[in-house]
Amino acid sequence: MKAQRIRKAVFPVAGLGTRFLPATKASPKEMLPVVDKPLIQYAVEEAVAAGAEYLIFVTGRNKRAIEDHFDRAPELEATLEERGKTEQLKLVQDIVPPEVACIHIRQPEALGLGHAVSCAEPVIGDEPFFVILADDLIDGNGRYCLRQMVDAYEKEPGSMLAVQRVNPKRTASYGVLDADDIGGSLHRVRGMVEKPAPEQAPSNLAVVGRYILTPAVLRKLHSVGRGAGGEIQLTDAIASVIDDEPVFGYEFDGTRYDCGSKLGYLKATVAFALQHAELADSFGQWLDTGHRPPQPGNGN
Repeated sequence: MKAQRIRKAVFPVAGLGTRFLPATKASPKEMLPVVDKPLIQYAVEEAVAAGAEYLIFVTGRNKRAIEDHFDRAPELEATLEERGKTEQLKLVQDIVPPEVACIHIRQPEALGLGHAVSCAEPVIGDEPFFVILADDLIDGNGRYCLRQMVDAYEKEPGSMLAVQRVNPKRTASYGVLDADDIGGSLHRVRGMVEKPAPEQAPSNLAVVGRYILTPAVLRKLHSVGRGAGGEIQLTDAIASVIDDEPVFGYEFDGTRYDCGSKLGYLKATVAFALQHAELADSFGQWLDTGHRPPQPGNGN
């Protein structure tokens, strides 16, 4: 099977973000900033660098801020230009390259990740596509995780899932692979289990939020039915094509930060601040002093 070029990326962004309440009561969790960019922008930059030309945002209620972020802002741009703030103007204008299209689709019900992906089918059509979960912020050590996966996909066409090894005691938080190591960073998948108890997990290879998927997976979402948690699970659809076409797990080079949790989000903020051109030195020096800010009071 020859690798078909991947042009479309799906961003399921309809979740409520309840773990970050009250911050996410009226603002999408994907708009939480890590240093000076929201999580969703990091995800978009990764997709564009991997070759995506169409960005498909599957949204829900209270997600208008995501649309606005990737839209033009004529009044802001005019103000920045008038004030001679050319650097800030370029930042605002370059959020999405002009040749890349943004498409927004509403998910009518919260029926799981698989259902969210299926909502993008009218745009995806019969092409392979990316799925990117903005909650998973991945530092690829100078090379985006998705770009690494595309390089592997071009040599071994088929669906490909980003995986990392996790503590065996934590398998119940992930989709887990039953797979054969076929060399390098690749594993040929024999099966998948969604959130298995540690004693039932086939391995500690956990799927994280980067996927390259074939049209066959998209079609299977119509028939897999509801799985774990009463939701339509993407992993169930992927597992159902394993007998018909190759599915791979790819151990990426880099560090994943689970920004769906408060601790992971804070770790990501520190790590990315230490790489930031303007902040790295001064923030690093501040950390090196062992300085801790005073503990917040109760407001009285």
